[in-house]
This record gives sequence, structure tokens and C-alpha cells, in this order.
Amino acid sequence: MAVTERMPWYVAGLCFKCQGCGACCSGPAEGYIWVTRPEVELIADCLEISVSRLRRQYLKRVGLRTTIIEHEYTKDCVFLRKIDDQRQCIIYPVRPSQCRTWPFWADNLKNASNWNKAARKCPGINRGRLYTREQIEQIKNKKKWWQDGKQQPDIEESS
Repeated sequence: MAVTERMPWYVAGLCFKCQGCGACCSGPAEGYIWVTRPEVELIADCLEISVSRLRRQYLKRVGLRTTIIEHEYTKDCVFLRKIDDQRQCIIYPVRPSQCRTWPFWADNLKNASNWNKAARKCPGINRGRLYTREQIEQIKNKKKWWQDGKQQPDIEESS
């Protein structure tokens, strides 16, 4: 008897269109913004600082992993800044995989309830472009974006 793969609850796809609001990068809850060694190097290059300075000022170790620090009180990512009255990521072209794959994170995709809970914080969820199940899986599983030779996002951005 063949084993059949169980289809995820989002088999018909999900809609998402980034609104550029920065809600995914901000508190009030504390979290982790995991970065890999290659991403650390790309972020340092983007900021035109050394990797050691980036590590001292903007990163911290948690166990064996590295995370971007957050503002102490707001819990916003330190790279989320107010520019021309809009909250913007100052490392957007080289943002980590974790940021690139929002909102298609495993926990958000666990069930419809989790997806809709994320939608209460993110105004782009359940709006805009329809992503197929296959596209969602591809985005969710893409960990080494820098190996593509391009630094463009896989998720459609706001204009």
C-alpha cells in the first residue's frame, strides 16, 4: 500500500501583499531574528562596517546561534528605522532569510488559526497576490537566498 502525502490546510494557496508597515519587524513581544554567517557578512558590507563591529553593536549569541538585537523597550529590530515618516529596514536588500520568508513561517502555516492570528498583526496577510501551495513551500524552505547570485526578494513587495 502506497503512503499518501497529507496536503497542508493551505492547499488552495494563501494571499499576501506586503504593506511596508514594519509590523513584522516590531514588538511588543521579544523574539529572535536569526542570521547565518554569510548573512552577517552581507549585512556588514551593506552597513559598510566590519563584521566584528556588526557583531559587537547589533548581534548577540543565543546558544550556538546568532540573532539581531532588538530595541530594549519596543522590541523592534534595531535595523527598523523611521525614514521620511515611514518605518523602513535599513538592511532590506540583504535582510536575513527569516525576514524574507515572512509570513510563510512554519508556525504561521501550522493551521488556519495560526495564520489568522498572524494576520491580526500583519495587514498584508489575506490580501493581494495569491501564492500557490508550491510557491509557499518554495519560499518557506529557501534558506540560502544569497546563493542565487541575486538579492531580490521572493515575496512581492509593496510599491
